[in-house]
Amino acid sequence: MMRTGLIATKIGNSSYFDTKGQPIPVTILKVDQCVVSNVKTLEKDGYNAVQLASIDTNKDIKKTNKAQRKIYSSINIKPKKILKEFRVDTNNLLEIGTLLSVNHFKTDQFIDATGISIGKGFAGVMKRHNFGGLRASHGVSISHRSHGSTGQNQDPGRVFKGKKMAGRMGGKKVTKQSLKVVSIDEDNKLLIVKGSVPGKKNSIVYLKDSIKRT
Repeated sequence: MMRTGLIATKIGNSSYFDTKGQPIPVTILKVDQCVVSNVKTLEKDGYNAVQLASIDTNKDIKKTNKAQRKIYSSINIKPKKILKEFRVDTNNLLEIGTLLSVNHFKTDQFIDATGISIGKGFAGVMKRHNFGGLRASHGVSISHRSHGSTGQNQDPGRVFKGKKMAGRMGGKKVTKQSLKVVSIDEDNKLLIVKGSVPGKKNSIVYLKDSIKRT
């Protein structure tokens, strides 16, 4: 059963001590109030989805484009930084103007987090794909960290697409699945999740119910 997710900001990483005193590596996420700004239905749009607007900005409504201006003025809110659609089932469609907060999720629930991973720039195969590298003793001349040969013989005589080679690393859309919600701080709008979440500090993260674990 699909329901809408939330828009969050990654605050950083920390440690959380459970009831037994054991430290747990966690990621702290801040969830500003999410407003349902639009609803897509199967009859009208061909699919069911809920559009959320979140994260306040100092941008004047006159400086937004006409499409967004219509959305914000119809529900009488200030312009938001992020507009994001979440696919939902028909039974989980919400009314425009509905407010969602951090208590949309529950403690010990599993969620999926999607964000843009930290960009590492151009990286070699040892860093990018965990290659072992060439010999560091005899027989290798100033190419210890190279990937070695990449082609074949005359047939097929080319390098296949998707071959693991050096190239740009990071800066891609990544989803981390089945992250456990350790704690929820409603007063400070914080969601504490076990493990790591894609992205750098202050980056935008999209959260939704786990598709593999409940």
